[in-house]
Amino acid sequence: MRAGLSLSDGNCLALDEYGHLENRADWTEAVAGEFASRDGINLGDAHWLVLNILRDYYAEYGIEPPMRALVKEIKLRGGEAFASSLELYRLFPEGPVKQGSRYAGLPIPVSCI
Repeated sequence: MRAGLSLSDGNCLALDEYGHLENRADWTEAVAGEFASRDGINLGDAHWLVLNILRDYYAEYGIEPPMRALVKEIKLRGGEAFASSLELYRLFPEGPVKQGSRYAGLPIPVSCI
């Protein structure tokens, strides 16, 4: 039996073997918040900027962005204060692309399989 993500509204969403949503269409900001809460993270503006970049990049290219592309896009969108690998790992300790993709409702990055 696969695990699920139980939400406060009583819904339970299916997760894949890596703990990512099986169905990307199930993603909402509440889902991101639930994933983060389970990891002890309170999503702030910097987190949301990264999550939106991950979702936008995936929508355009069908894959997660490499770290350099992520950092570059963060800078372009006004996130200079945390546009470095070190700062991104402070926001997402399990890895900005890996953990961020889970929160963003995306599949596990190819580089993590």
